[in-house]
Amino acid sequence: MADLTELVAATVRIFSEALMIFGGVVPYIPQYLMIRRSQNAEGFSNYVCLTLLIANILRIEFWFGKHFETPLLVQSIVMILCMLVMLELCIRVHSKSLRHHLPVNQQLSKDSSLDYAEKRFTDLNMNHFWKWTTFTSYLQFLSLFTLLLSSTTWLFLNNPFYIETIGFLAVFFEALLGTPQFLRNFRLKSTEGMSVKMVLMWTSGDIFKTVYFILRSAPKQFWLCGLLQISIDIAILCQVILYSDKYRLRKPQF
Repeated sequence: MADLTELVAATVRIFSEALMIFGGVVPYIPQYLMIRRSQNAEGFSNYVCLTLLIANILRIEFWFGKHFETPLLVQSIVMILCMLVMLELCIRVHSKSLRHHLPVNQQLSKDSSLDYAEKRFTDLNMNHFWKWTTFTSYLQFLSLFTLLLSSTTWLFLNNPFYIETIGFLAVFFEALLGTPQFLRNFRLKSTEGMSVKMVLMWTSGDIFKTVYFILRSAPKQFWLCGLLQISIDIAILCQVILYSDKYRLRKPQF
């Protein structure tokens, strides 16, 4: 009986860890498929990718100063790869859309269309930040950010205040991952092009993750920001109802 109990406990633990590592990727699958099918990325804010990339790079740096559970570290690596895949699709679709909206005479000339449309990181134009039209520009920015952050972490590795700060920033940025999508929906007064399945999976995943943090006695930054993340998820789901055609038709006109 003791052996069976240990086997069940080990199975549950492995399943929980696997769900923690790969569960964060699952919500983006329906959004990825929607963008690829429609060839339209306007409904998805690529600032979600920025938020998660920064958050997970910070979390990895935090691990070097204060080791936490390995599944959480692996989750960060998997999430970075996922966001790069999402970002590449969004940039490719957006760039294709820009080329299609060029005047006919510029569409005929490949060089002129590139000069007209492209915005690169190496232009060092702050107005173009995270609006670049080449995927390479995003990789350049992320590489530079990681290099600078790693150098700083190496210098202050034994400074508890610095380590705790980047740990807090990591989970705080992750907690705000839904904010860009919320603001985009609010500005457009629409959730068209956004996958509701993605947001529902965000919510269920964040609830599971927060409970996991509490039960596994993870650093308090993790579960406090998990609660904030759940609140933002619920706010986006409220937008889905608020901006739906059925709700607008029922809303009294004055």
